[in-house]
Parts: sequence; structure tokens; C-alpha cells
Amino acid sequence: MKQNNLDQLADYLRFCELEKGLSQNSISSYRIDLKQFCDYLDHEKISTWPTDAVIIDSFLAQQRDLGKKASSLSRMISSLRKFYQYLVRHDLLEKDPMVQIDPPKKEKHLPIALSQAEVTTLLQMPDTDKPLGVRDRAMLETLYATGMRVSELIKLKESDLHEDLQIIRVLGKGNKERLVPITSYALKWIKQYQSSVRNPQILKAGQNSEALFLNARAKPMTRQAVWQMIKIYARKAKIDKDITPHTLRHTFATHLLENGADLRVVQELLGHSDISTTQIYTNLSQKHIFDVYKKSHPRV
Repeated sequence: MKQNNLDQLADYLRFCELEKGLSQNSISSYRIDLKQFCDYLDHEKISTWPTDAVIIDSFLAQQRDLGKKASSLSRMISSLRKFYQYLVRHDLLEKDPMVQIDPPKKEKHLPIALSQAEVTTLLQMPDTDKPLGVRDRAMLETLYATGMRVSELIKLKESDLHEDLQIIRVLGKGNKERLVPITSYALKWIKQYQSSVRNPQILKAGQNSEALFLNARAKPMTRQAVWQMIKIYARKAKIDKDITPHTLRHTFATHLLENGADLRVVQELLGHSDISTTQIYTNLSQKHIFDVYKKSHPRV
């Protein structure tokens, strides 16, 4: 690529950060996608930003052949679309070839949910004779009891817990609050964690923290640490599924629907603004019905 093209790319990324106020994660994604595009142009000995949609289609076809998923291709097309819009708006190009590029069809993946037996096994994996085991058990019980996101779990404060009402206040996306019931099992483990682990830990560290769940240094937990913790216990439980930080949330919703909960109630508990987001769990519930039918009917 010519130096002025690379300068334009650098200017665009600065524009995304300073003018549009995008997160570092978004800017990093744009940088990766556009760098791959530049590498392709270099390989094809194309020294300027192409305005022929055929060239861009060829690049995307190559990415598809390399095994890129539809979701990754969609993100890449979005990155290219926004970059070309920037080039045209700043009079660096006259024509935007991205208007001729269609996004790939989205792959529909049902979220993975654990069976009730798998959940029971997973919850029993932490060694509750150890302080961190008590904390981990309390976190796992809370995730399964409430269906909250991991990002919501690590933002929980002690003041969010209303033990007398068996309700927990959750701060969701867009700082939207919701009140979610919590099971007596989860409350029991949270209370045990507070009295035998968290409070002594705070005293020993000589510092206070509003966060409910703390790491070994008396600092709030991170999303990555909770993700790693769930992965470790899933391996110990010999659960052969691709578990993610969202798995217990998916499982919570699926088990409620399987046991007769109303979809609107599940929507409220999960904090979904649109019920169409919640409806994916009805597919999981329907799959459960068919599985039970096949196992139970004598003539299947």
C-alpha cells in the first residue's frame, strides 16, 4: 500500500477514537479487519483503495475459503463499509463500492444449556473447605439462581442484596436496573461467603470495597476470572460442552421455560428489552420436548 493510504487508515482509526468515541475493543477490531484487507491488496499488488466491488468480493471470498465464520465476515464487511463511508465523506474517494456488497446470511446457533444433572454436578465442584471454594460456589449459585450476566455479577454490591425479600438488584445494560428473585440456596452460600471469607478478607486487607465478590487480593472480580473459573469447574465436572460465561444464563432461562414459566416473565428476569431476544430459548425448550418424546414414546 502507498504511504498516503496507510496514513488515511491511521487517520480513520484516530477519528473512530477521538471523534466517534468508540471503545478500544471496537477500534482494535477495525484495525485487525482493515489490516487483513491491506495485506490482501498488497498480495494482489493493488496500491490504492479499490472502488471495484469485484475486488472486495474476491477478498471476502478468500476470507471465506480460509474458514472465516459468517459472524466474522459480517464484522469484516461492517468494518469495510464504515471505512469506505469515511473515505467518501472526506473526499478521499468518489465512489463507495461497499453499496454493492451484501452481508452474509447470519448463522443461527442455539445457545448451549446444561441439563439439570450437569448443573448440580457443576455447582458441587468448588472445594468449600477452602475460602475461594466458598466464594466460587456462591458465584455459581448466584448465576444459576438469577440468570444474570457475568458482567452484572461482578458489578454486584453488598447493598444490592435484599435478603429479607429474597431479591437482588441487578444493574444491566445501559445502566437499567431490575429486581430479580434469588433462591434460598444461593442466599445461603452468599451469606456463608460474606461471614467466613469476604468480611475477614476485608479486615485483613485493611481496605473496604462495595463489590460483593472479591478476588484473593480483596479487589473486585473480573469477567475473565469468572470465565476461567467456570471453565475449570466444567472440566472437573467432565461436562463435554463448549461452556461460555453465558452458559448458566442460557441454562437458567431454558430450565424456567421447561418447567412452565411464562416467556414474558423470563424476558423480565433476563433484562431483555425485546421479547424476540428471549424467544430463542423457546427453541431450546421445544428441543427438550422432542428429546423427551423420543425417549419416552414406546413406538418412536
